[in-house]
Amino acid sequence: MQTVTLPRTGFHVGPKRHGLPTPKPRSRLIRIGCSAVDDRTTSKENLLSSLNDLKKVACGVLVAMAVNSASPVVAATQRLPPLSTDPNRCEQAFVGNTIGQANGVYDKPIDLRFCDYTNEKSNLKGKSLAAALMSEAKFDGADMSEVVMSKAYAVGASFKGTDFSNAVLDRVNFGKANLQGAVFRNSVLSGSTFVDAQLEDAVFEDTIIGYIDLQKLCVNKTINEDGRAVLGCR
Repeated sequence: MQTVTLPRTGFHVGPKRHGLPTPKPRSRLIRIGCSAVDDRTTSKENLLSSLNDLKKVACGVLVAMAVNSASPVVAATQRLPPLSTDPNRCEQAFVGNTIGQANGVYDKPIDLRFCDYTNEKSNLKGKSLAAALMSEAKFDGADMSEVVMSKAYAVGASFKGTDFSNAVLDRVNFGKANLQGAVFRNSVLSGSTFVDAQLEDAVFEDTIIGYIDLQKLCVNKTINEDGRAVLGCR
């Protein structure tokens, strides 16, 4: 028999008596049994059947309430998994993933958070880093031309002077990233976001970007006049 116990506060209501203390709330427990009624009496079959149905409905509602109240609140912002404990996780960038380049599916998570690839000129070029976690990593001066970073999470990462020529940067979150002097020549920036990113001296020559995405990018005030002119920002 399954029993759901819910706390309930009850108050005694009666005539007020002068000079006597006000009764305190009394805690009571309401118990509703969720087992089926054992109907062995033919004459009461319909009544017991109805009672069974009501009990099942009440039990289901109460169990659902208990589960919901015990469930953690899901934040509106994106939650990241715990940092990988793989001692060679930073080297995964040199291999990349082999599936899901366009939709961010991967055969093994690529956790590059806090890794340092400063001035890496050969091992990142052309790699598939779809859905990679890159926050707080350093790619300053790295050659990342022709990389595929669909749905990558690069919030707070540093890409100063990084070469993204001919790269597919589709739906990448570059929020608060340092992209000073980054080269986006002939790269795809569809759906990527740059909220509070630093884009001083970034090169946007022949960049492929949608009109709506361009409007969002042009809001960034760190883009210099040459960059705004190339992008067509008004």
